[in-house]
Amino acid sequence: MKEVTGQTVDMDSGRPEFTNREKLLTMFGVLLVMLLASLDQTIVSTAMPRIIGELNGIDRYTWVSTAYLLASTVMIPIYGKLSDMFGRKLIFLIGVILFLAGSAMCGAAQDMNQLIAFRAFQGLGAAALMPIAMAVVGDLFTPRERGKWQGVTGSIFGLSSVLGPTVGGWITENVSWRWVFYVNLPVGVIALLVLIFLMPALHTRGKDARVDYIGCLFLVAATVPMMLGLSWGGSEYPWLSWQVLGLIIFGLVFFVVFFSYEAFLARREKQPIIDPGLFKNNIFSISVVITMLMNMGLFGCIFFLPLYAQGVLGISATNSGLILSPMMISMIITSVFSGFLVSKIGKYKIIAISGMIVALGGALLLLRLDINSVWNDLLIAMIVMGLGLGFGMSLYTLIVQNSVPYKKMGQATSALTFFRQIGSTIALSAMGSIMNTGYVDDFHNALPAKLRQLLESIPLPTDHSKTLLSAFDNPNVLTSPDMQEKMKTGFIAVGKAMHVDGLQMYNQVMEAVKVGLTQGIHNVFILGTMLMALALVVVFFLKEIPLRGKSKPAEAAEDAANAVSPVAIH
Repeated sequence: MKEVTGQTVDMDSGRPEFTNREKLLTMFGVLLVMLLASLDQTIVSTAMPRIIGELNGIDRYTWVSTAYLLASTVMIPIYGKLSDMFGRKLIFLIGVILFLAGSAMCGAAQDMNQLIAFRAFQGLGAAALMPIAMAVVGDLFTPRERGKWQGVTGSIFGLSSVLGPTVGGWITENVSWRWVFYVNLPVGVIALLVLIFLMPALHTRGKDARVDYIGCLFLVAATVPMMLGLSWGGSEYPWLSWQVLGLIIFGLVFFVVFFSYEAFLARREKQPIIDPGLFKNNIFSISVVITMLMNMGLFGCIFFLPLYAQGVLGISATNSGLILSPMMISMIITSVFSGFLVSKIGKYKIIAISGMIVALGGALLLLRLDINSVWNDLLIAMIVMGLGLGFGMSLYTLIVQNSVPYKKMGQATSALTFFRQIGSTIALSAMGSIMNTGYVDDFHNALPAKLRQLLESIPLPTDHSKTLLSAFDNPNVLTSPDMQEKMKTGFIAVGKAMHVDGLQMYNQVMEAVKVGLTQGIHNVFILGTMLMALALVVVFFLKEIPLRGKSKPAEAAEDAANAVSPVAIH
């Protein structure tokens, strides 16, 4: 052991050791930052209807989230590598400062173009918050100790999902939508001060640090068009349009270029952003596959649950933000429990398998939902799924950190987050298209033939080039009481003019819309369940390295060697 600037460093493992006071104070600041980042998403989404109303930006509504997603996703692996090179504290502080500056600018935005640009700027900072926070946990604690803290950090996501809609709704109604951004500032400043003055310097590589600027450019050239293509597919443009296919193909080509260049750097012992050698580590590569499949299946399903609750079960839109609360509360419970359990037993595979089985059980319960289901049916399915989600929320971060050399922990943690984000984007885009296709087909099939012919013969009052049937191309009418009232009034007027029962026509159409929406979402649940089942199969191929309670370099090296293929990580 050697004393370096007040920190005791194990020169073999490279992981510094800190006092309990340093650990607890640092974690206080880290948890505040994580709460800020996760709350931001749920609070802002609640305020978006008011924002687009005041800024007259309905046509650019999706760009507010797309800009944030693009900026944050592309920067995740870059920040992870930089934190390995220049130290976690410096990069973490840069991320927090950018995030807070972006929050202030978003709150001051005067039009939609400004809001979109400032939201992208905010995303540049947000990209550093979650993955580096997870890496900081790895800096402060041994693998055995990390379990309980990873459980606590995982519960932050659930807590923000419960608090976010309520806080966002209250701020929007009683103060101003601008304060959904400004509210980040006081809490963020407190976290910033804690991190500046109380967080130790943590790890830095020192004089050999050289930034891979070319790799950064290749990564941007790969990620941005890929994410745009996935985001636009099925919504802005058809999936087979030249715009979507061109962007996705362009992105794939540059991903090949990026990883080829990174492999070139790794062979020359340079500093790649993502070392391709990581994928020769069985535990890392299997964990990436599991988290992508799990996110694609689980979060793809979760995204459509509020739509099902409002559109099919008739839950009030006023309470829409609270629909997922039962799931998130159960997730918080198992996230904390599983974290403490993995720390106690020092093993993770049985917990990973158990969590996946429970989550798959929740997905199977979702398959039983139909047009005649009631709230309790959905409630039970959400609670079961939340229990399974809590088991795996932060577990794979711990698993990956335990399997890679300490000097690569930042890039491994951020790479896992990066691929998880890519998986979520693929799932939401694909499942959105599946839902829409299923809705349209079953809506038309559920309409009585004569009624469908009648709707096709009546032009829309607002656009005579379209028929009344086209007004139901999507199921949005089920989530808007105002739209329903206008539709009902319109059908009654049409009925009087044509000497038919307009109210009966309206009821038949609304029932067909509900049938179509139910089937469309059911198709999503089928795909989600299949992905979850595949993830469960893959978990059985995950190798296990016992979590160490103390740093034991020789033992760690032997365990890590068992986790990789014959070609070692550089």
